[in-house]
Amino acid sequence: MKSLLHVVLALVLLAVPSVAVHRWVHAAGVRLAANTAERAQASAPHVAVAEAADEGYCSADLKRVLRRVLQSCGLAGAGAGRGCQPVQARNVATMSGDDFNALFLPLSGRAGIIEFDRDSEQLDDADRALVSRIFADQRGASYFFVVARASPEGAVDHNRELSRRRAEAVLSYLRTTFTDPDLDREVGLLWLGAEFAQLDPQFCNWQRSAPNGHCGTQEINRSAFIAWIDCRL
Repeated sequence: MKSLLHVVLALVLLAVPSVAVHRWVHAAGVRLAANTAERAQASAPHVAVAEAADEGYCSADLKRVLRRVLQSCGLAGAGAGRGCQPVQARNVATMSGDDFNALFLPLSGRAGIIEFDRDSEQLDDADRALVSRIFADQRGASYFFVVARASPEGAVDHNRELSRRRAEAVLSYLRTTFTDPDLDREVGLLWLGAEFAQLDPQFCNWQRSAPNGHCGTQEINRSAFIAWIDCRL
């Protein structure tokens, strides 16, 4: 019996160093792998990742409107039926025109206003230059808004159609100018005619495509508001 106990004890004593060595080797391997990964990460070139950010202007109300536009106005889709016309836009916003415009006031340093001639949707050189500059300054944002309007001189139906053509003129220019495979998922259109959310002259102080021209209530609403929105939805 004592001989058997001596044999068992000897085997146990032999096994302890073996287990210890195995654990030490395993731990050393883990540390080596971690150090290798850290060195690889440190030596790899930094790659900027573009993603939506929650900028200071991303209020709860603005996010709510953006989500409703995304769902209702074709912001994430493509094709001929995209965009929201005035009645739809009013329902999507679920707020007054003044409150709708106030959501975008903090974007004054990032947005632009494309000014059209009366009863025209044609972009001139200054219009195209401002569209290009604003669109190129994406900074990782996910959605580009084009909100077109008309001044109130014409008939309701005419102004609706005119503002639609203005919004689509901006989109058409973007499609022919920028090779962005995600463009049709980034650009959302709203055309408001002269029925909803008319701009007041305070917007004349924003970046405009005709900064030296006269700017009053009529001129500022012959326009398309354009801006990237950096809100995480």
